[in-house]
Amino acid sequence: MNENAGLLNVVDVEATCWPGRAPAGAVSEIIEIGLTVVDLATRERIGKHRILVRPERSSVSEFCTELTGLTQAEVDTGVSFAEACRILATEHDAGTRAWASWGDYDRKQFASQCAMTGVTYPFGRRHTNAKLVFSEAYELERRQGMAGALRIAGLPLEGRHHRGEDDAWNIAALVLDMVGRDAWRLTSTDY
Repeated sequence: MNENAGLLNVVDVEATCWPGRAPAGAVSEIIEIGLTVVDLATRERIGKHRILVRPERSSVSEFCTELTGLTQAEVDTGVSFAEACRILATEHDAGTRAWASWGDYDRKQFASQCAMTGVTYPFGRRHTNAKLVFSEAYELERRQGMAGALRIAGLPLEGRHHRGEDDAWNIAALVLDMVGRDAWRLTSTDY
């Protein structure tokens, strides 16, 4: 049996951001990748990972630090975006393992940044928008943010909200909640 068959990578990214438009010449870039490995068969979160990424065309604003807790000095110690994608592919089987994120922002941010930098997209086609599946599982008319979804599911918010590694951990808890309700489904995304 393929060892990746029952494993799911839950990914959450934080990116450079501003209270309004980006400053001239700056673009939103990934600065933190949080990843939690979920064993769908045993219904456990089995790994919590963090990759800091050094931005090349923008810097961490005061607004971004207030939101995420990440500082420019901290992300300056990170790896390049190309190296982060290599780590995802080699250490986390990102190209072959199914993955999920809360909404479609994370997938689109990776696709955009890969296109902008010429870096090979690290993930495979099996991406699930966990926010959409949660909305369907709970029959919600309006899609919830991660913190609201945790409240609805009766789960605690662990760690700091808007921190990639903690958000991935919390999203993984929501995935397991959906697995327990027989509502989780893996999907494929064409891009």
